[in-house]
Amino acid sequence: MSSRAAGEPPGGSGPLPRTVPRPAAVPTVVGFGSAFPPVRTQTELWNGFFRDHFGGRSVPEQIFMNSGVDSRHGIVDPFVEDVREWGTEKRMQRFQQEALPLGLRAVEACLEDAGVDRSDVGQLTVVSCTGYGTPGVDVLLARDLGLGDDVQRLHIGHMGCYAAVPGLATVADATAARGKVSIMLCLELTSLHLQPPTRDLEQVVAHALFSDAAVAVAVVPDAPEGFEVLDVVARTAVEHAQLMRWDVTDLGFRMGLSSKVPRVLEEHVAGVVEELLAPRGLTASDVAGWAVHPGGPRIIDVVCERLGLPEEELEETATILREHGNCSSPTVLMVLERIRARRDLKDGDPVVFMAFGPGLTLYAALLRYRA
Repeated sequence: MSSRAAGEPPGGSGPLPRTVPRPAAVPTVVGFGSAFPPVRTQTELWNGFFRDHFGGRSVPEQIFMNSGVDSRHGIVDPFVEDVREWGTEKRMQRFQQEALPLGLRAVEACLEDAGVDRSDVGQLTVVSCTGYGTPGVDVLLARDLGLGDDVQRLHIGHMGCYAAVPGLATVADATAARGKVSIMLCLELTSLHLQPPTRDLEQVVAHALFSDAAVAVAVVPDAPEGFEVLDVVARTAVEHAQLMRWDVTDLGFRMGLSSKVPRVLEEHVAGVVEELLAPRGLTASDVAGWAVHPGGPRIIDVVCERLGLPEEELEETATILREHGNCSSPTVLMVLERIRARRDLKDGDPVVFMAFGPGLTLYAALLRYRA
């Protein structure tokens, strides 16, 4: 048995030196940057491609035209190339090819919006459930941005639409603990995963809603302006896990999206919001902005109904769905950016940042606006 004293390092050179604890910084979202592939309207997508894809049936057309989406973005244009029979390997190669320049545009726009020099970035997180490779986009992005070789990196994969919320919580914790700037990039290329024709209505819903986007945010320690990250709450109804799936197949990733999802969210959304707000003596009526992930029209209705909110409180959510579709993890960041741009937020105003996804999972963060 060693006779080395507690706290004494190997070699007997005495106890480890004590350092003065660093006071926790306040992590604050100060900048946004977005990048989108080319756009197509929902009507031209249906008339020019998906009508034939789904056999000209009336029910898929009704789903398409009532999805709440007017236009969507895609790095794959079905009018130009047909990826329905592509293997997963070919789709992942295309992801690497397309994700890097799109992500670079989003991060550069974010740094400019935040007024942050890239030399100050200490942590880079990339969130995606639509593509993978090693070395990943995080490594290649750090290289092309000219970040230092000591930058810390994290990749968050296959969490789906809600991933921006735990992602933001993680980078906020890193910023609070280390006092360094963090960048989070959410990047999804759902158009790569167009599936072969089917009569499965869940596939119709998925192809009617999903879209491509890259959105980056900068989290800065102790910034005087922006959205302070205060708290985060999660709820997973694992008994309903099969209602929303993102399965890896030989032909890319296949979405399973049950019509029962809004019903499950209806059971939990009010409780999650109360758990988030009540410790600070707040109620839903005190919230100045609701950055809610636009999973679809019915989900927007459920949130309004269960929280007792008028429709205009989720106007930003409905607008993002209409103009961009459901872009998975970047979408709730797009809603938050729109709230910053369109709402007359006052110093100290609470904002709820909430998203849903596979699991079946609901995540919500409490932000406080500083001006």
